[in-house]
Amino acid sequence: MSWALSRGRPPLLVALVIGLAVSISLSEITLTVLAVWLLLARRVGLLGPLRWPLLGPIAALAFWTVVAALASARPIDSLIQCKHLLTLGALFVIVNALPDPPAARRFATWLLLAVTGASALALVQVTACQDLRSTGSATLIGKFFRKCARARGFYSIYMTLAGVLAMVLTATLPRLARPGRDVRWLGPAWLLNGAVLALTYVRGAWVGLVAGTVTVAAGLGRRGAIAMVALTLLGALMVALPTVRHRAATIVDPSNETARDRMAMMQVGLRLAREHPLTGIGPGQLKYVYPQLAPPEALRRSTSHVHNSPLQIALERGVIGFGAWLWIFVAFFRRAGGLLVRLPAVAMEDRALVLGSLAAVATFLVAGLFEYNFGDTEVLLIALALMALPFALVPPDATASSPPGRGRF
Repeated sequence: MSWALSRGRPPLLVALVIGLAVSISLSEITLTVLAVWLLLARRVGLLGPLRWPLLGPIAALAFWTVVAALASARPIDSLIQCKHLLTLGALFVIVNALPDPPAARRFATWLLLAVTGASALALVQVTACQDLRSTGSATLIGKFFRKCARARGFYSIYMTLAGVLAMVLTATLPRLARPGRDVRWLGPAWLLNGAVLALTYVRGAWVGLVAGTVTVAAGLGRRGAIAMVALTLLGALMVALPTVRHRAATIVDPSNETARDRMAMMQVGLRLAREHPLTGIGPGQLKYVYPQLAPPEALRRSTSHVHNSPLQIALERGVIGFGAWLWIFVAFFRRAGGLLVRLPAVAMEDRALVLGSLAAVATFLVAGLFEYNFGDTEVLLIALALMALPFALVPPDATASSPPGRGRF
């Protein structure tokens, strides 16, 4: 049985990275199977002690989310919305499914390859949109080219693809700064993913990419210029496309209709957070109150979220829930950043993995100021997968005081 279990892990991880790139259903099924695999492998002695990184803040967020749901005007409906918390368990499944640092590095490479393949098809999707959008929607090709004016790949909406690409791009940047044969294929893959990100026309993801690149540049030290050069090349590619250039110009345009609508949502969100400071209005309850509170300048009279992750958490779960949510990421940056400092300079691959993870989460958080990406399961799964990588480098029985050495990347 141990032999069969050990042989089953690699194909499950491959299925997971494919699912993360193309299918939420495949991702969720594979994560469930992997969770069962972990329990069986632990029972037969194939695995040592399980890792539970960030368990404290995740448990605190889950507990207070349930409290907020029970205190809401519609507790049953709000409790049903709490099922989204199950997604956070992906962090524990992935980190324990990766047995050692080489496995973590392979997983990151597989994820990049899967996303790049999906990006290549998304590029075909958006460039051939005019010719094939009339294809019957009942066929697979017809479904793929439905709503293809903005690149969305295999996801239901372009914002999801943009959130995924922005994180994968920043997670890959540290590897581009290392000399080696990988750069010969990493460079073209990075530019391809960047071009497709431009064709999603999602401005918040672009801003998140800049934030992640700055994080990489700071972590690289003197080699940080490489990350900035890569971003400059991608920026030049984006500016060369007139439609992308026009979309980018609207970022600083306060008269833009989308910007005005987002400001209206923010006004409502801040009001609700002030009026319900302790437990919020409950998960999933904004759709019931927004139509009555939307100001006249709001373009949409109904919405389920306010396109801002921290504000959405605060209005749904109150200040305690927001504190627990923030605790997750503060703890992540503290632990992953500490690991990056302790890794020796010669461990370049591991340092690139950790720095890429830090940058990807920075991208996720900044992009979340413009989109409720914490509520987008596909985007959140990618974020959790990248967050798991630094913890997969540490043995389960390692102590925080172990000094592997210091050095810059």
